[in-house]
Amino acid sequence: MRRKFDFYIVPTPIGNISDITFRAIEVLKEVDIIACEDSRVTQKLLNHYDIKTKCISYHKYNEKERVDFMLNFIKEGKTVALVSDAGTPMICDPGSVLLSELKKNNIKVTSLPGACAVTTFLSQIPRDTEEFKFVGFLPKSEKQISDLYEENKYTNMVFYESPNRILKTLKTLQNKNQNIKIAIGRELSKMFEEIITDDIQNIIEHFSNSEIKGEFVCMTFAQEKTELADLKDKISKLKEKRFKSKEITEIVSTLYDVNKNDIKNLLY
Repeated sequence: MRRKFDFYIVPTPIGNISDITFRAIEVLKEVDIIACEDSRVTQKLLNHYDIKTKCISYHKYNEKERVDFMLNFIKEGKTVALVSDAGTPMICDPGSVLLSELKKNNIKVTSLPGACAVTTFLSQIPRDTEEFKFVGFLPKSEKQISDLYEENKYTNMVFYESPNRILKTLKTLQNKNQNIKIAIGRELSKMFEEIITDDIQNIIEHFSNSEIKGEFVCMTFAQEKTELADLKDKISKLKEKRFKSKEITEIVSTLYDVNKNDIKNLLY
């Protein structure tokens, strides 16, 4: 490997251990050190491909502490590869703190193409538009999940979820909108890979009757933004600001040239 960079961001398989590029193997063999989330997980991959490079831990609990070490190590002329337990680093994985400091210090950084659960999942989901919004792991509270969905209901919203939370999350989304269409993928690239696209009630029933394993990638399909739906959204926002019904009627009627009786019908 001819040295062109000091720091390499290297994707690793999300399931099937064969899903790694020749270049990724080459880089992992040639760098001086591999920074990884969990050395026990990474070591299995390294052993499989007979990679002898030393590993050091780099995770969300020690990333600030590791910055000076990494900078000094690279300034000594050494090279580093960053990996996560699975997939592409920096996608819902630690690395942002370190990468910011590397850029500030003009360290040469590159990222290798490779496995990522989001693109692997989306490549199997027929969509009317290429647009989507990836929001990472959903927040914990039902209100936060509901608010996030409300903000993104007119786009294809993609998110990660864990097996122990998936049913609760689906039920929270269903409470927000009974008619959500959703796509779900789990165990991607593994033997028991499963991709389902259906109404949210059918998906809840499916996972309620089976043992839930594997990490999930999900997408709520965008709602159609009709004129009526848009008007309801505007009224809802005014209600949240504690405007009275009479005030809402006057505001919406004046700004959007809507019949007052139509507005009143939507208020109750």
